[in-house]
Amino acid sequence: MRGSDYAELKAFAAVVTHGGFARAAEDLRISASTLSQTIRQLEARLGLRLLNRTTRSLSLTEAGARLLARFAPAMAEMEAAVGDAVALRDAPAGVLRVHMPSVAAATYLEPVLGGFYEAWPDIVLDVTIDDAAIDIVEAGYDVGARLGEFLEADMVAVALGGKQRQFAVASPDYIARHGSPSAPADLLQHRCINWRRPGSSGLYKWEFAREGQWFSVAVNGPLVVSSRDMAIAAAVQGVGIAFWAEDLLRPLIEAGKLVPLLDDWCATFPGWFLCYQKQHHTPPAVRVFVDFLRHANAGRQTLPGG
Repeated sequence: MRGSDYAELKAFAAVVTHGGFARAAEDLRISASTLSQTIRQLEARLGLRLLNRTTRSLSLTEAGARLLARFAPAMAEMEAAVGDAVALRDAPAGVLRVHMPSVAAATYLEPVLGGFYEAWPDIVLDVTIDDAAIDIVEAGYDVGARLGEFLEADMVAVALGGKQRQFAVASPDYIARHGSPSAPADLLQHRCINWRRPGSSGLYKWEFAREGQWFSVAVNGPLVVSSRDMAIAAAVQGVGIAFWAEDLLRPLIEAGKLVPLLDDWCATFPGWFLCYQKQHHTPPAVRVFVDFLRHANAGRQTLPGG
């Protein structure tokens, strides 16, 4: 059905509902003459008279009555469907698919789940915890969490907090046995704990900066893991030097279990962002989820690394 066909049928139904052209025209926000012309066009297109009308009365023909009986319920259902869709604009609900690396999920989402469901009880969060780098749109996710360096240009990105920093650490026992590196190049002579991002075949290269210039070092050592938590646990046990986010390392440093290394070479970099596809109308559930997490984590100044 063309849009003009629907408009003609809607005009016909309005005339019958209001019992005349004047009130129907007012309801449709058109002139009575325009409405009369629309009804004539409909009758001409169908080759049928739908209304018996005089200057004083208006009644349905048999063809008009049959048409109205079939069309009116369909029109009501279509308008109800549109109303339901529009209602979602103002009342966020439904399933929201979220992809988050484990650290981002533990840091930003887990601590505020109670508050989120108190605010938005009709949203169903379907959260995938996965450290692999994926295309969230292609994989069918509504929202993802990414470090600033991995953001895609065609995505909307909303910062979750301030910048962050990573640095190398080792146990006091390791330092007593092997000494401390004085520059990143010295790491090549040390036992380092490597990390492989899930889904990647290569090892993560440790990143450092000097006078605003970033560079990376491919380290070697006795252990390769896909879990940063295991890397830190191994460092505490003296297996070697590990490299991770300052915030998560700080409690172990304060407890004397780890010692920070190469501090002067460890600069800050963009932290975590929530990202979602650019579109003319952002789904309500996406909008409130992003806004809630952004405000709930606004007090964080530095955040864990990936």
